[in-house]
Amino acid sequence: MSFNLSKDTKIFVAGHKGLIGSSFIRFFKRNGYNNVIFRDRKELDLTSKIDTLNFFIEMKPEVVILAAGKVGGIIQNRDYPADFIFDNISIQLNVLRSAYELNVKKLIFFASSCMYPKLTQQPMKESQLYTGQLEETSIAYASAKYAGMEMCKSINQQNGFVSCIPVIPNSAYGPNDNFDLKSSHVLSALIRRIHEAKEQNSPEVILWGSGMPKREFVYVDDITNACMKVLCSNLSNDLLPINIGVENDISIKALASKICKIVNYSGAIEWDTSKPDGAPRKILDSSRVKGMGWESNTNLDEGLKLTYEWYLNSIV
Repeated sequence: MSFNLSKDTKIFVAGHKGLIGSSFIRFFKRNGYNNVIFRDRKELDLTSKIDTLNFFIEMKPEVVILAAGKVGGIIQNRDYPADFIFDNISIQLNVLRSAYELNVKKLIFFASSCMYPKLTQQPMKESQLYTGQLEETSIAYASAKYAGMEMCKSINQQNGFVSCIPVIPNSAYGPNDNFDLKSSHVLSALIRRIHEAKEQNSPEVILWGSGMPKREFVYVDDITNACMKVLCSNLSNDLLPINIGVENDISIKALASKICKIVNYSGAIEWDTSKPDGAPRKILDSSRVKGMGWESNTNLDEGLKLTYEWYLNSIV
């Protein structure tokens, strides 16, 4: 049975200030949803079981968008694996348990393409999960996401219907992305490094890795639109999780060239091959979500321009 989401449905967006959470806030505001609730970290500590449960008891959300969690780039994942696995499992366990105990009708959980094996057939189908060795720097983060996905599927199995929906978006980008060089992902890090090289009139910019790996980038508002399709669709537990990707990837080297044009930087690019590359390629088979009627509306060139504009406005 499909789910009817009304404008009055009480919706809790966890992680509303982050990249994906803020996109949902924009979507709900733009489309007239009038019962959306959120809390920042000072108001609600989702790593606390008691605080999280008390919030659910008091607010009684009907739908939850679980976009909160600890995320970071390849270096942070490599250097702080305990932080990534502890924080993400704590948040997931507390939110999912509270949602289960308070009979939340629907919950969207964001898993990760890091869960796929490092070396596997491309594009990656959901059936390829659990079939090989994970990329070394992402094992802790991916393991936490695996745990969250299995929590969702276990709740569905025990209830006898699908209330918790794990989705796997590929590399998200857009407004409210993280541009901190210590913790950002590749696309936002490239934008900042190339922008700063331009501002400093540097003859060259040094970027991490070889530039050879290929990645699939999905504009964040397209991910939100996909999730709304998924949320209101008739789903079965054995078809979960659901990939969200544009089925088109690009090398990091080619991405850097695109960003140089958008930023208007004409200096040279040097690649620091002492830094890790990660998986050689990650592109998702997104036929399931496309079968629900979803298509990406934002191509990479347009999305990069919008993201760079947001970044410029954020540093003024």
